[in-house]
Amino acid sequence: MPEIITSIAELRARIAGARRTAMQDGPADAPTGRVVLVPTMGALHEGHLRLVSRARDLGGVVVVSIFVNPLQFGPGEDLERYPRTLEADLVALEGLADIVFAPTAAEMYPSGPSETRVTAGESGTLFEGASRPGHFDGVLTVVTKLFNIVQPDVAVFGQKDAQQVHVIGRMVEDLNLPVTIAVVDTVREDDGLALSSRNRYLGADDRLAAVTLSEALAAGADAAADGVAAALAAARARIEARPAVKLDYLAIVDPESFREASPDHHGPALMLIAARVGTTRLIDNQRLTT
Repeated sequence: MPEIITSIAELRARIAGARRTAMQDGPADAPTGRVVLVPTMGALHEGHLRLVSRARDLGGVVVVSIFVNPLQFGPGEDLERYPRTLEADLVALEGLADIVFAPTAAEMYPSGPSETRVTAGESGTLFEGASRPGHFDGVLTVVTKLFNIVQPDVAVFGQKDAQQVHVIGRMVEDLNLPVTIAVVDTVREDDGLALSSRNRYLGADDRLAAVTLSEALAAGADAAADGVAAALAAARARIEARPAVKLDYLAIVDPESFREASPDHHGPALMLIAARVGTTRLIDNQRLTT
């Protein structure tokens, strides 16, 4: 089983010791004292485990954080019912993670909700940020805290949360943070549904309807050669054919700026979708070329 640590001070001491040991005992061509961080909120599924496997492949000490961050949940969101499955998560991480950092909210925010926040800027007000105001400020604040606590050389994130990857990458660039961001492709069920901790909320009928999100993205990608408008129309038609799926947003963005692609955009692009299926809100995305 991975070593579980709940204290910031203990984690810092453990990582400092691991770096010293690696420098003293490691082979000359080894990634000396490398530390790789995989931030999660727990309720781990195969998508998370792919991130941890990528971290393991990168070498060094693999740290998985498990912390349900209250700063990224807005009023009426599912903070209290967000699944917490630490014992099962530890079993799943056996052989993959060296350290699991599982702090309490009081350990991470000893004075209550942090008054100091890292702000995502305009990118954090679009799409997910428009639907969940303040969400990305909460994400960047906790990620910055984790980077400061762990001081990883590499941090691994999933492409499923594409806008999160973008704002974190922009933060690292803008603030000159000494960490490399590695991104792992979205992991999907056999029928195409993107893996998510929230999928466990789906009833049987909702689970059948949820695959419409990935089907819509695939339809958009197939039509993308005819341009942005055609791709959006094809995806929207697939969603509208399933009344059980309530669309929040559907957009095609330039992956470099994360702003909506112009109608005459030519080149790599990213289609984003968010929708509610029953009481569960799901997101997904698809790379395409217009």
